[in-house]
Amino acid sequence: KTTKFNFSALNAMSRDLFSQLVFLVVAGIIVDHVSSYTQVSNRCLSRRLIAQRRWINDDTVLFASKAPDDVKSKQDSEKPDYSSPHEDSPVYQFFVNLQQQYQQLQDDYNISGEYSDSVINPWEGLQLPQIPSPFLIDDHKTTTHNHHTKHHSYGWDLDHVFHQHSDKDKLPHDDLMASFLNFIIPVHATTATTTTPVKKETLPKEDVNEEGDGDEEYHDDETNLSPSGKVRLVSQTREWKRLEKHAQHIKTTHLRDLLQDQERCDSMYAAHDGVYLDYSRQRATQKTLAHLLDLARRQKLQERIQAMYKGDKINFTEKRAVLHTALRAPRSEIGSVFVDGTDAVKEVHEVLDQVKYFTDAIRSGEIRGYTGKRLRNIISVGIGGSYLGPEFLHEVLKTEPEGINSALGYSLRFLSNVDPVDVERTCADLDPEETLIVIVSKTFTTAETMLNARTMRQWLWDFMGDDKEVVRKHVVACASVSATDKVEAFGIDTDQYFFRFWDWVGGRYSVCSAAGAVPISLLYGYDLFEKFLKGAQSIDEHFLNAPFERNIPVLMGLLGVWNMSFMGYNTRTTLPYAEALLKLPAHIQQLDMESNGKSITKEGLEIDYAVGEVDFGEPGTNGQHSFFQLLHMGQTVPCDFIGFVQSQHDLCLDGESLSAHDELMANFFAQPDALACGKTAEEVRAQGVEEELIVHRMFKGNRPSLSLLLPKLTAYATGQLLAIYEHRTAVQGFMWDINSFDQWGVELGKQLAIRVKKLLEKGRRSGNSDEAAVVDGESPATTRILNYYLENSASCGDENCEANPLTSVTRKTHREHFPPPDANDLGGKNGRLA
Repeated sequence: KTTKFNFSALNAMSRDLFSQLVFLVVAGIIVDHVSSYTQVSNRCLSRRLIAQRRWINDDTVLFASKAPDDVKSKQDSEKPDYSSPHEDSPVYQFFVNLQQQYQQLQDDYNISGEYSDSVINPWEGLQLPQIPSPFLIDDHKTTTHNHHTKHHSYGWDLDHVFHQHSDKDKLPHDDLMASFLNFIIPVHATTATTTTPVKKETLPKEDVNEEGDGDEEYHDDETNLSPSGKVRLVSQTREWKRLEKHAQHIKTTHLRDLLQDQERCDSMYAAHDGVYLDYSRQRATQKTLAHLLDLARRQKLQERIQAMYKGDKINFTEKRAVLHTALRAPRSEIGSVFVDGTDAVKEVHEVLDQVKYFTDAIRSGEIRGYTGKRLRNIISVGIGGSYLGPEFLHEVLKTEPEGINSALGYSLRFLSNVDPVDVERTCADLDPEETLIVIVSKTFTTAETMLNARTMRQWLWDFMGDDKEVVRKHVVACASVSATDKVEAFGIDTDQYFFRFWDWVGGRYSVCSAAGAVPISLLYGYDLFEKFLKGAQSIDEHFLNAPFERNIPVLMGLLGVWNMSFMGYNTRTTLPYAEALLKLPAHIQQLDMESNGKSITKEGLEIDYAVGEVDFGEPGTNGQHSFFQLLHMGQTVPCDFIGFVQSQHDLCLDGESLSAHDELMANFFAQPDALACGKTAEEVRAQGVEEELIVHRMFKGNRPSLSLLLPKLTAYATGQLLAIYEHRTAVQGFMWDINSFDQWGVELGKQLAIRVKKLLEKGRRSGNSDEAAVVDGESPATTRILNYYLENSASCGDENCEANPLTSVTRKTHREHFPPPDANDLGGKNGRLA
């Protein structure tokens, strides 16, 4: 009564024992309808058979529970001689059909071993005539098995086997078994079979039967279609069901034990172009990754990635291509990607050439402002992806050595919030005559951005007059080609000061477009921005071409799906151990949550599985003194740790052997282990802690994380990081069958805001703030709070209102502006404090 079979070892056993075991496997295949499985596991079938079928250990195996009770023995003289196979034997014909159907299974499902690296075919090598099978079940008569998705069946009618020749040769059961054993033993004895040992799993052992129970509803087809042809959710596929069952096993394990498995740890990392990913502290095993890769194949992940790169319109709700990868494609790829007949890569490089010329001319003084002054200050006006991505890149380059030198004499600020306080903070000490405004809005209709743009235009007019040339010399637009008319109507010179990008670039994916290229190149020079593009390009090529088993964005995306949809972790945190990446978590927050915060699949079905994590983060070690208490002892939150081998600016103090960067990285390496392993009661007790306090100072651990380690935070490495997280987001969307490239949820709030603005205008026009209810809102609650606001706030026409397009602080301080110093060395001398 064993539950594990190794056929290589069994070959050395006795003839009778081996025959019974072989038959046990074959009978299991017959009874359990091998057609319902895409992969056949010898161990799985054996375990299920032992659990479901009765057998006795007296050298006689009962064929099956369906064996007819009324089969009577005949005299030996009446029994046909089936000691050797011949075509009249029902057993012989049975195995003719068995061999044919097994071969059909191999052809249709590409069978491979699920729990060992080889498949055992006990009847391999039989030389049988290809004759029609009398034992094949008619699909139209089969109603008890709910796993058929093909037009033919792979089951066998056992009653038919026993009753086919009942009139002329009713064999006694023992004689049937003897014929069967004589038939199969010589064949298998001459078949050489080798197996590869199954890799060890950390205790507790997982149930080898992961194929699901017979009453589970799933389908087995290369497309997500039910037998009736209806589209079904990915959660109804065999691969998804297998992962759900596998997750139940993983939940019984602990990372403290998994991390002691040398083979597992050695296999759970990937590297490319200096980027090192270690995911051994995920609650996963090699088998987890194998199942996730099976799901990726089911979801045609490779084909979807290729479709994105080719320019297929995978943003199906807006009928647009998704080509942020084309924004950093090399010039050599011109002519390889077309959208609606237009060469996308060629247009990208035309705009990049325009950006390079314009920004070089501004920085050299060739292009100047309305009054002839050098343009030294840049204000980038945008919101969402038009702001978060470029600002994250700006913060990195601000302390990058090459960036420090390039930015001398210039400043860059971002105006995103419609709150007038943001205007005050942005403009307070700037000279309008030396300021260039960059308006970033793909449609040139975003309400918050356009209000701030009009405010900046008013600010320029207040100081230099309302000559139209003021706008033409001081305002630049980065917008979609379709918004050209709106850009021109704003007063912007569309010939030299308009930098286009395209509808196939989403805002949160636009940092590599003109939205990021113009402000970043104005401050740091185009050459440094180009290095950023090359870093992103490196990951683009890796993502498209690397095998999934070593593909960093794919692995991170699959693990994201695993944690969210199977392990039930609905939050995730990004922890960069580099202060210069302080804005990266905010960018990833928008990138992920705006992309994958969906509930409807591409086929219009409402999902029944968890998608779309809540993302947050903070640079280490600041985060350790903010929310790490929750990470260690509260709810489980998967963590992404990002670190660098070298610092942008390291410090070494006299008499200390470790640098400041070493101190930072000590935390980077320690925190993942602390989250994974925790602290047991015995470890706490050994520290002499009072018994009643032990429970308060224990750490359960078993909290997953992954670590990304890069050589140094440069423009190139920043491009790599950006592309890794962009592609991770896309992978998760592809796996979940959702559209990661639209954002209709953002539009709803905008539409409601327009209606509320009309109510506010109505309330302001009434001029009577003493009335109890000036306006009626969408609900009594809205009506009440709107009127409370109207009653207690001042309108623009109110004589008590202090509002002014140009604030008092700006009027006072702009004349006191002094240019920045000519030198600015933040690096100390040779890594030591000067």
